[in-house]
Amino acid sequence: MLVSVAFAQDQAGKDQAKEQTGQVTQVNRLNNTVAVRPIQNGTVGANAAGSEQQFKVKDGVSLEDLHAGNHITYSVSDSAGTKTITKFKVQ
Repeated sequence: MLVSVAFAQDQAGKDQAKEQTGQVTQVNRLNNTVAVRPIQNGTVGANAAGSEQQFKVKDGVSLEDLHAGNHITYSVSDSAGTKTITKFKVQ
């Protein structure tokens, strides 16, 4: 019983949104997608740029104030292999 409870808690953690920071490289308002280059936190390798990632944006989240070059803090959920930004804040 303890093993199944631990497994359920681990699965719940994977479905929750993860907060990250990055730089917007592309905004596609027609397809409701955004490309973001993640920024690493910390001192070791902090200046190394990550590879650009494409995300869908959750319905109802406005992209009007988002532009390429913006630094953002964003939350991502992963459902069935599709990464979706659920919320973001321009820094």
